[in-house]
Amino acid sequence: MSQPIGEFEVLIVLAVLRLTDDAAYPPAIRDEIERRAGRPVQRGAVYVTLDRLETKRLLTSRVDTGSPGAGRPRRFYRVTTKGLGAVRRALHAVEQMRTGLEPLLDGNR
Repeated sequence: MSQPIGEFEVLIVLAVLRLTDDAAYPPAIRDEIERRAGRPVQRGAVYVTLDRLETKRLLTSRVDTGSPGAGRPRRFYRVTTKGLGAVRRALHAVEQMRTGLEPLLDGNR
């Protein structure tokens, strides 16, 4: 069985899934997490986590050099089938743990 992924790894994978193939590069991934999760994200944490997820083969990347004079090359990320399975399992585990705790977690207590 595959190793579970952590909370920040899940956020990274979800952000890559939300962005199109030509938009899933580190600054956009960071912005997506900050905007949707409402939490600050350190730039370095994104790069380290992207590298780790690629090593685990949960993400793949490609470098786009763009047109001449377009600036620095960008690395774009895509979620692999293995990555999609990992994030599904992580979300399912959280949902299973949450079941029955709605009165506590939804603030109706």
